[in-house]
Amino acid sequence: MRVIIIVLLLIVLGFIGWKAAERFKLIETPEAEVSTPVEDPTDDADDPSEEMAPALPSFDIVRVDRTGYAVIAGRAKPGSDVTIYANDEELATALAEGDGSWVIATDTPLDSGPVELSLSMTTEDGLTIRSEETILIYVPEREGDLPLVLRTTPGGATEVLQDPRDRPDGLGPLSLDVIDYDDSGSVIFSGRAEPDRVVQLFINRQMLGQTTASSEGRWLMSPEAQIAPGVYQLLVIQLDENGRPAYAIELPFERASPDQVDIRDGRVVVQPGNSLWRIARHAYGEGAQYTVIYAANASQIRNPDLIYPGQIFEVPDAEESDDNN
Repeated sequence: MRVIIIVLLLIVLGFIGWKAAERFKLIETPEAEVSTPVEDPTDDADDPSEEMAPALPSFDIVRVDRTGYAVIAGRAKPGSDVTIYANDEELATALAEGDGSWVIATDTPLDSGPVELSLSMTTEDGLTIRSEETILIYVPEREGDLPLVLRTTPGGATEVLQDPRDRPDGLGPLSLDVIDYDDSGSVIFSGRAEPDRVVQLFINRQMLGQTTASSEGRWLMSPEAQIAPGVYQLLVIQLDENGRPAYAIELPFERASPDQVDIRDGRVVVQPGNSLWRIARHAYGEGAQYTVIYAANASQIRNPDLIYPGQIFEVPDAEESDDNN
């Protein structure tokens, strides 16, 4: 009898052990199933083909003035060569900076009528990639009308980048209000932008420097680089919160010669938006007196209708103006 009981106990213990082994396997199996897929994504992340795939180049801003000249900015792979095409003909090229940004100001105006801009980049290893974006521009034949600028992407909605019904300058919050000279003869630029946004300044496509607008939306910059006397193309760009160009201004600028920079009574620095008529109206009370200023500065005024911000003019006083009449 004792032998039978012992045998039964052994059978029961064996059954309990077998069940325990089964339960142990059930617990272990899910862990094994979970551990397998965790390793696979790691292997995929090491795939160099995915890491090396560069992003497509893109347009950020396109501004076209009433004369057909354009300022174009965007993003591409840092160090790549960016090419803009107008109706499939090469229009201009630029080099993407270290942060991927690039800026192009056209040397010649766009032809009147419809113009299609496309974009490509060639990376440092020779790979050329064409952007999916297209910029459609209609440049009016009638002088003085503002062009229409649209951005299109395959399967996406068309976005209006520039509406002919915009206010004349179409610059949004960005402005260049004052050009002046300090006591040492260095140029000072100042204006308005969105509060706390970065403002960059370029001259003939070379960066002069950058600054950050104050919380009130004012910015001021006195570049350290020396600017030789002469006429240049000035470009001001405001970046958005992601470091992308959001607004741009382009205008000619003339750096005065050192012997002119000593600003005293009877001299004025031409400001953006000035004309001889406006200067005369401010100095003499009537714009018709602009001929007095023209005569006093004929040596540096190539055309009475074309004066440059940054120029320094002699402004005869009112009594001298009356004597000349």
